[in-house]
Amino acid sequence: MKPSELIYDWNQNHPEGMRPIGPVLLNDETLRDGLQSPSVRDPSIEEKIHILHLMEALGIQSLDLGLPGAGPRAVEHIEALAREIVQSKMKIRANCAARTHENDIRPIAEIVQRTGLNITAATFLGSSPIRRYTEGWTDDFLLETTEKAVKFAASLGLDVMYVTEDTSRCDPEMVKRLYTAAINFGARTVVICDTSGHATPMGAFALVKFVIDEVVKPSGEKIRVDWHGHCDRGLAVANSIAALIAGADCVHACALGMGERVGNTQMDQMLVNLKLMGVPPWDAQDLTKLKEYCQAVSQATGVPIPPNYPVVGEDAFRTATGVHAAAVIKAYKKNDVELANAVYSGVPSHVFGMEQVIDIGPMSGKSNILFWLERHKFPANEEVVERIYKRAKASDHTLSEAEILECVRA
Repeated sequence: MKPSELIYDWNQNHPEGMRPIGPVLLNDETLRDGLQSPSVRDPSIEEKIHILHLMEALGIQSLDLGLPGAGPRAVEHIEALAREIVQSKMKIRANCAARTHENDIRPIAEIVQRTGLNITAATFLGSSPIRRYTEGWTDDFLLETTEKAVKFAASLGLDVMYVTEDTSRCDPEMVKRLYTAAINFGARTVVICDTSGHATPMGAFALVKFVIDEVVKPSGEKIRVDWHGHCDRGLAVANSIAALIAGADCVHACALGMGERVGNTQMDQMLVNLKLMGVPPWDAQDLTKLKEYCQAVSQATGVPIPPNYPVVGEDAFRTATGVHAAAVIKAYKKNDVELANAVYSGVPSHVFGMEQVIDIGPMSGKSNILFWLERHKFPANEEVVERIYKRAKASDHTLSEAEILECVRA
């Protein structure tokens, strides 16, 4: 019997329309917005190219190459990535961030000319009343700035992605006016941003639906709607899924949720959830390189992966608890890897290139020990099992392999 036949899935008991229908696009912001975290190291070009290839291997459709207006180093790195995409004939598409200034937009067009890669200009502008008050911006200033930036980018032959910062705290009238203006002047992608991590799933749904109903549909144009969220309230993935349910086409995210303050939507967790929800194209995508992608980003940026981080953390598929381990072991005894991966886990580890691990600690039973010895091809005589069992029960931590081997060889 298949594990899926042994699980009653309440996730499928949802009202009509309460799941993304797909296909869902993902835009990887790791090498731009992710690097805005004050705790990260800006990777070398070689490291960025390695990460780029892992994005391609995972099927991620597009990425933000960086903000060329930030200076010569940014331009050098962006151009190197663009050349790699061209030379390696990669499918992944590219965009670059730009403030709504000509000095930020022009370098994107220059990189396009030098590399031959089509790069979308993602021009961003603050929108919320709190930002407008702080900056002293008038409504007319925002609309004029939008017009000049979008028209200028289009005049250079660039595709335009128009981004409003802090959309989730912006009044409906200004949301409508800004996006309508951007579309009228040539933008064909609009990005709705939860810049401050303010939104809840209900708010994300309402905002995206408002933009689609009040701006996109009345425009009569084919407009892509993107959601860009942050995780200040711990809701980034939930908000992104809500945005997709409301009709968004694409989610922006970063590996390990890196980014300013507490970070962006977690790309790895979006991939896992879209895969398990069966949302195309992710239902058929090979995601066995997911851990390698996260580890490469971690090593290149100096951002550690917490042991309890979902799916790719060291403890994600480890257990030393007797009751849990016993169930997993019984599944293995049935020669059923899928069953072992599902009996005590909501994520099937093999789908993401990993496996269940049984450890030995103070909460373990003798079944953990017998299984460990069998897996490591040691004879499981009663004396050895008892010695390890006593060592584990007297310990305040999960035993290391060296500690277990001490007992085996004593």
